[in-house]
Amino acid sequence: MVVDRTPSPAKGADDWTVPGTFEVAPGVYRIPLPLPNDGLRAVNVYAIEDGDGVALVDAGWDVPETRPVLAAGLSAIGCSLDDIGQILVTHAHRDHFSEAVALRHELGTTVRLGHDERATLDVLASPEWVPLAPQLQLLRSCGAATVAAELLAAVRQGGAHASLGWSPPDEWLFEGPLDLTSGRRLAVVETPGHTRGHVVFHDDAAGLLFAGDHVLPAITPSIGFEPALSPDPLGAFLGSLAKVRQLPDAALLPAHGPVAPSVHARVDELVDHHGRRLDEVERAVAGGASTPFEVAGQLRWTRRERAMDELDPFNKMLAVAETWAHLVLLAAQGRLVASGVLQPPTPGDVGELAPVDILQYRVP
Repeated sequence: MVVDRTPSPAKGADDWTVPGTFEVAPGVYRIPLPLPNDGLRAVNVYAIEDGDGVALVDAGWDVPETRPVLAAGLSAIGCSLDDIGQILVTHAHRDHFSEAVALRHELGTTVRLGHDERATLDVLASPEWVPLAPQLQLLRSCGAATVAAELLAAVRQGGAHASLGWSPPDEWLFEGPLDLTSGRRLAVVETPGHTRGHVVFHDDAAGLLFAGDHVLPAITPSIGFEPALSPDPLGAFLGSLAKVRQLPDAALLPAHGPVAPSVHARVDELVDHHGRRLDEVERAVAGGASTPFEVAGQLRWTRRERAMDELDPFNKMLAVAETWAHLVLLAAQGRLVASGVLQPPTPGDVGELAPVDILQYRVP
């Protein structure tokens, strides 16, 4: 395979998922890996030349399709899987972390992950863990019992997230400088929101931001989809966007989508989107909707502006959860008044029988 040294596809390009090895900056290569049965279609892994080998940012999803594509991508720059010295993982979602765990198990590769993902890994490692239990409980608390039933059926059929045998990294990452063997210096920047422990890697000298799922060029990242629910995922996400906006502008190297020229420009678009969404949610409550489920039903979803009843159960869950996150922030800002308490799921019952308060919101 020959390395493609033409510029990586521009924002909005349709071909960013095409397999290959794309040089995005001197010594930095984008390798798209497949995501079978996933609407995102691919995840970008970045290989950084590092001494006699490479460091990876993220590693993909541990499915049979991943390994040969990753191996071929590395071969194009004269490396093999054995040459991966370390994997810097942006967050503990399966399409970023699970292949890193597999490579560590098979090859002894060092894996590093943000320290605030510890709570999620602790939950996933528990023998009492049931897939999507917190989300099922959240749905019921949001007045979306019908969506919870649909999602529960998918879980029982094996159609939703299953436990992947998660294990802790070799090293927890904290905010601050991270020096590679080559002398390249990255800054670890803690960016909670998409998950509690999400981190990005800023290469100030090269003008690059390895953004994971924190800043995506064409879609808005989901907020707080994780086993250990954050109490205010949208507030955390907007705070993280503000932190990244204060860094020197850089090329956006996202986990999903084409490379884009400006992190700042996309951050501004994301902040504007959530500002509009907060206004839409507030108007829905003022118009009589009270539960997150009722509010979500009045909004449009995805770039195709779909009604919620057009979504599959998993995306309905994301829609209700993101609506809840907007309502939580509006209540914190004093724009709405909240009632009801979100209770954790009872271990082992996937939230099916435990009584819940129904969360409700009203204008002051």
